Amino acid sequence: MSGPCGTMMHYTAGDMQKGIRAILTLFAAATLLAARARQLGVPFDGAPGPLNAITDVAGLEVGHATLISGDGKQAVRTGVTAIWPRGKQLGAPVFGGWFSLNGNGEMTGTTWLEESGLLNGPVMITNTHSVGTVRDSYIKWRVGRARKAGIDLSGEWSLPVVAETWDGFLNDINGFHVQEADAFAALEAAKGGPVAEGNVGGGTGMVCYGFKGGIGTSSRKADGYTVGVLVQCNCGRRAQLRIAGVPVGQEIAGNEPYASDFRRAGEDVGSIIIVVATDAPLLPHQLKRLARRASLGLARTGSSSGNGSGDIFIAFSTANADAGRTSGLATLTMVPNDEMNRLFEATVQATEEAIVNAMVGAETMTGFEGHTVMALPHDRLQEVLKKYNRLAP
Repeated sequence: MSGPCGTMMHYTAGDMQKGIRAILTLFAAATLLAARARQLGVPFDGAPGPLNAITDVAGLEVGHATLISGDGKQAVRTGVTAIWPRGKQLGAPVFGGWFSLNGNGEMTGTTWLEESGLLNGPVMITNTHSVGTVRDSYIKWRVGRARKAGIDLSGEWSLPVVAETWDGFLNDINGFHVQEADAFAALEAAKGGPVAEGNVGGGTGMVCYGFKGGIGTSSRKADGYTVGVLVQCNCGRRAQLRIAGVPVGQEIAGNEPYASDFRRAGEDVGSIIIVVATDAPLLPHQLKRLARRASLGLARTGSSSGNGSGDIFIAFSTANADAGRTSGLATLTMVPNDEMNRLFEATVQATEEAIVNAMVGAETMTGFEGHTVMALPHDRLQEVLKKYNRLAP
């Protein structure tokens, strides 16, 4: 079968050993960079950073582990994505905040994030039934890495942040295919630079607005700071989809997943995880405000955040190196609340574009029980935008 960008990645479950998993992860991260929405002429507001990705925030790293094998009831279409705020550093917390627009989903570690205002370690994203595996695997990875470095963690604890969306339409989600080695691979593969989008990492088997979804990213410059967004999008119904204000989902009909499932036909299907990163010096309460603004970027693409959707967002700042100080007085800086409007705007704009990039970067996929989800057709998208006088030069 064809992989995320046409690469042949069909192999049997018996081939899924650590070495092969690691090779596939590194291969995906290095080569599977798909087309992007701006290249197709989709107009967006705001000025992106040089990569137009969450990695425009200096020091931030992203890694994917992508699992594609089998077919029918043994179809594996899933993975893990890891976002490191300050790279693969132990003991380098950042200020953070989170927000749940609709809570039919999971993001572990948020109780302590809310209480302390600190995020210590990566944000990891996978499928709904693999959250526990990924959470525990990160703790094991952290302990192992610390021991190799001669660091004693015997008196410390870990409360990792791991989020999910449901990929059971394309993936054998009850086969529990994500393993410790896959979480390790995503953590180790993380790097700066361009970020693979579409059918990669935790987004491998996701569906967005009735088209193939997955991982997407974007960034904006605002008052000398950078705001970057990464999404794992698995939300919405076809008729809801709007791109650049155009009712694309109503113009491009047919071949919609779940169409014969009357229980789901009238509701938002799936979820979305949104990660917002910035180098602006913001305190936890301000980052919670930033996380809320992701809701407006999501709304621009048409979502109403229905009862069945898990729409959970997290924001963090890589500024304030003393954020995790444990004694004495910490010297901190912050942007005044009255000067946050451009950061709010940047979050909304980057969220909208990241979602569209996820769909543009994805490719048609056939998976569990033969279910097929069509990719957003680039030519038809351009035709519809042109019809509404919204196609950029």
